[in-house]
Amino acid sequence: MPANRIALVTGANQGMGKQVVKELVSDGVAVFLGARDLDRGEKAAAEIGEGATALQLDVTDAASIARAAERIREEVGRLDLLVNNAAISTTRTDVRDMEELRASGQPSVVSLDEVRAVWEVNVFGAMAVYQAMLPLLGRSSDPRIVNVTSAQGSLTTMADPAFPFHKTFEPVYSASKAALNAVTLSMMIELEGTDIKVNLVSPGFANTALVNFEGTESVEDACREVVRVARLGPDGPTGTFTLWNGVELPW
Repeated sequence: MPANRIALVTGANQGMGKQVVKELVSDGVAVFLGARDLDRGEKAAAEIGEGATALQLDVTDAASIARAAERIREEVGRLDLLVNNAAISTTRTDVRDMEELRASGQPSVVSLDEVRAVWEVNVFGAMAVYQAMLPLLGRSSDPRIVNVTSAQGSLTTMADPAFPFHKTFEPVYSASKAALNAVTLSMMIELEGTDIKVNLVSPGFANTALVNFEGTESVEDACREVVRVARLGPDGPTGTFTLWNGVELPW
């Protein structure tokens, strides 16, 4: 890989993660494309072209994360940008649409195993990758972490009865993103006074597998804020929670 800016994007073999890799590569960034399934990661990297390198990375598997960190250390010695993008909305394959998914995800009926499985990826996975990659980010002259969340995780927004999606808040995906927001805040506080900057981004409602392809925005449009923040330089802000274009979201 070239000795320019080095990035890792998790959950990047499809959807918004893949698009973020594509746009960063177009900037000349050397990107490790994290994928749980290496074959799918290699296919995505080949489609993107030079600058994208597939990396087997399952955010729920400590050994996989450790191997990924070691490979980055051995090959390039540092990490300049970490985009924690990997996420799931459900583990179920028998749900017909988002309406049914939300109905089955109500706190009175939801399977606790389902809650744990989604949180394992969306919350604990992001923390595990953060812990493993932090030493590599510490070797960068311009390090940044971008955690990809959702406006569904804004408790202030979702608690408002007048908000159109107020009733869609549930303890599986929505609450996992609220938890990710809290975890990200703890990262921001921990890294105050260091050179490592941390940003929280809510992308658009992308038409991807995450939402059963019921999204209202193209992948390109939905990931604009992720890409904008990922492109920030050393003078760019830290500690922000935004959606496009830099509009601040309440926690």
